[in-house]
Order: sequence, then structure tokens, then C-alpha cells
Amino acid sequence: MLTMLYPIISLVIGLIVLVWSADKFIFGAASTAKNFGMSPLLIGLTIVSFGTSAPEILVSIVATLDNVGTLAIGNAIGSNIANIALVLGVTAIIAPLPVNDSVRSKEMPLMLAVTVIAGALLFNLKLDITDSVILFVALIVSLILFARFQRDAPHNESDEIPEMSTATSVFWLIVGLALLVASSKALVWGATEIATSLGVSDLVIGLTIVAIGTSLPELAASVTSALKGHHDIAIGNVIGSNIFNIGAVMTIPGLASPVLLDSSVFSRDYLLMLALSLLLLVFCYLRKPASIKRLEGSILIGIYIAYMLVLYLTAM
Repeated sequence: MLTMLYPIISLVIGLIVLVWSADKFIFGAASTAKNFGMSPLLIGLTIVSFGTSAPEILVSIVATLDNVGTLAIGNAIGSNIANIALVLGVTAIIAPLPVNDSVRSKEMPLMLAVTVIAGALLFNLKLDITDSVILFVALIVSLILFARFQRDAPHNESDEIPEMSTATSVFWLIVGLALLVASSKALVWGATEIATSLGVSDLVIGLTIVAIGTSLPELAASVTSALKGHHDIAIGNVIGSNIFNIGAVMTIPGLASPVLLDSSVFSRDYLLMLALSLLLLVFCYLRKPASIKRLEGSILIGIYIAYMLVLYLTAM
């Protein structure tokens, strides 16, 4: 029983700190956006999305150093699937998300375009340095376009953000992000240790706790943003994170040495990522004004559960 004590403490403290740090991170991000004259959407597409993608980037670097580049690529694709199906799904169920016209007509199609480029490069089941450079360039171009798209965009949500000095805003942005990542790790470790003690297999732990755990920063940030009314940050977080995962996380192993992929990575995982990106765009055109509501959120969650089940059955 004593061996269960520390994991339980880690799980509880991790969850509490995760919720608290997500609140401070989004508060700092929104205030920083206001102080620097950035739209909430732009900071969601860049700073928030980069920050919440930090765990995936670290995993990619470690996997590359350990010569398991396929893990990094799988992590990037799996995270993108989780971002759309799990993160946006849960967020939409908790707090339905209105989507502005700019996101529907510019940012979402850009995410879809980067996803298609990645598919064209992965079609031969190989990722080499040339492919990685192309994907990295796509990331840089996306960031430039994000800034251009938002240059003249109205900052609809800035009036809802309390006044705060730039130094304080940046402080909570950095501290909130650091605690968000650390608490996610603590929560995943505690849950994994408890599951192991209860006799749950490594496979099930990997497909559930670890898979969802890497998306906890995005999930916490998006849900918190939506609940606070910063819908652009919630949407921008997912779009930006997906592009970062393709242009940064996925490129790291290919820059070190060519990576050969199993056919299922393309036929099952990549195609689902592509289908979800397209489905998200379709959802936004089905409603006027564009929004992702509880019905769409439920569909996305259903797809994610089905995907987890397929992974489990094919790994048996």
C-alpha cells in the first residue's frame, strides 16, 4: 500500500497544479497579447501552441538521440489526432466554440495544406533530410502567414482581459507554461504507476494514459481558454500546435538520418489525421455562424475512442 502512496500523491498534486497553471498560463498569454498589440488568435497560434507542443518536441529530440525516429514521427501524428479529436472534442462539449471567418477561411485551410504536404512526403514511407527541410520551411511560412493574417484582424476579446503590466503578464506566461508541462508529467507518472500496480498492461497504459498525457497541456490550455471566453486562443492553440508538430516535431529525426516508416503509419494514422483536419473544416462550414458545438465535439470524441480501440486491437 505504501508503494501506491507516492503515485497517488503525484496524481492528485499533478491534477491540481495542472488546472491552476493552465489558468495562469492562459491569463498571462491573453494579457501578453493585449499588451503587445497581438490578437488572442495570433498568440494562440504561436506562443501558446509552441509552449503546449514542448513535450512533443522534447520526446522527438530524445527519440532521435536514441535512434528511434519512428517514435517521434508517431508521436507527432498521434498528437495531432488527439489535438483535433480529443482536445477540441472535449473543449467543444464543455464550452462550444465560435469560429471566426478568418480562422475558417485562412488558418484552418493552412493547417490542412501543411498536413497534405506532410502526406506527400510520407507517401514513400520514408522521411529524409530533404523532407524535413521542406516541412520546416512550411512551418516558417505558416508563422509568417499567421502574422500577416492577423495584422488587420479585429481584437474582439481584448476588452475582456484585465489590465496587467507586461512584466507580470510574461512572468505568468512562462511560469504557467513550466508548471503546465511539469504537472502533466507528474500526473502521467502517477497514473502509470497506479495502473501498473493494478496489473494493467504496458500496451493499455501506452494507448491511454501516455497518449492522452502528452495532450494534457493542449487540453488544459484549450478548455481553460474556452471557459474564460478566449475562444480564439483555444482554436489557435490546436491549429498552431498541429503545424508545430508537423514542421518541428516530425522534422527532427529526419534531419539526423533517414527514417523508414511502417505502412500503417501512413494508411492508418496519417490518413486519420488528414481526415480529421478536413472534417474540422467541414464542421465550420456546416454552421452559420461557424462554430464547433457539442454535437461536433461528441463526434470527434467518438472518433478518438474508435481510434484507440483500433490501435488496441491491431497491437494485440
